[in-house]
Amino acid sequence: MLLADFARLPPAYRARRVDGLASAIDQVAERARASHRFLRYQWFAAALSAYGGAAQTLLVEDERGPVAALPLMRVGPHALGAAAVPGCYWPFRSFPKAAGLDDGGFDALAEVLGQAVTMLRLGPVYDDDPATGGLIAAARRRGWVVIDRFIADSYLLDMAEAAQDGWPRNSTLRKNRFHEKHLAEHGALDWRFLDGAALAGGGFDQLASVEEKSWIAARTDGRDAKFTQTGHGAFWRAAAADPVLAAMLHAALLTIDGVPAAFSFDIDTGAIKYAIANSYDPAFAKHSPGKLLYYRNLVAAMGKGITKVDWGAGDSGYKQVIGATRGPAIRDWLIVRPGASAIAARALAGVWRRSGQGH
Repeated sequence: MLLADFARLPPAYRARRVDGLASAIDQVAERARASHRFLRYQWFAAALSAYGGAAQTLLVEDERGPVAALPLMRVGPHALGAAAVPGCYWPFRSFPKAAGLDDGGFDALAEVLGQAVTMLRLGPVYDDDPATGGLIAAARRRGWVVIDRFIADSYLLDMAEAAQDGWPRNSTLRKNRFHEKHLAEHGALDWRFLDGAALAGGGFDQLASVEEKSWIAARTDGRDAKFTQTGHGAFWRAAAADPVLAAMLHAALLTIDGVPAAFSFDIDTGAIKYAIANSYDPAFAKHSPGKLLYYRNLVAAMGKGITKVDWGAGDSGYKQVIGATRGPAIRDWLIVRPGASAIAARALAGVWRRSGQGH
């Protein structure tokens, strides 16, 4: 056999279970496509710290090293054998895998998954998520039952195309300057940008102070707030402990006379900006401080090479006004190993699907 023939042989994959979170998660994340590089060890560790649970990691390796890492935590009664991927509510609950991983790598992952659990919940994730799609396809090749439920449509802003179309329009900028002029009647305006280090050094507390005055505190129990102690604040503070992950965290902040009045918080990875959260003090709602800050944030992002803004789900009205269009659907998936559990899952598939948001 010639050397060239050896070069064409498919890679040999090895899959194994690791107790806890494997340190190799970071190695895989570094080989992932840019959109998934935030799925680092500390991302999953922060989720376990904030929300509870114990993890194991399914690791796939080839001759070059780790190529896929699937963190799992047990959910429900132990006898059920069910697991889910730990993570925060957003951008999505996927797992890192090396860019270009082929079917053989996913087959190895599915094989060890079948030894570890009976049922796995994957999601919410996008329809075009490469890691989830590859694992689901491998599970189907093994006869697993796969059930999905629709959560929402995503909304994306193509910044490159928007720039070619003259975004933001001069008319929009004039309206924004008008609102800024009247907003300034309330006090001195300061528009600033915070990186992960600034957020960890007190910036998260500033964002939380805005949320504590916002509609989410007035109309809900506050559990969905992103940065308060009663919301998801513990997660983001723990995630920022990883300097690589912290470098992806960005916030735009408006203060009025030194008091936080509006913020926009994002994850920037590669040329993609994931818009995670934004809020404002309703005392200034008449002058649209959130909208003003968002435009400043997006213009700054465009100048730094961001070409796509991913707004995720929810409240599509203002996103479409800014220029976002509908993107991939967001779904939750159940994949169930063949056997009695699969038979039961197939019978209850309608219940799972109806528990989604519907179209």
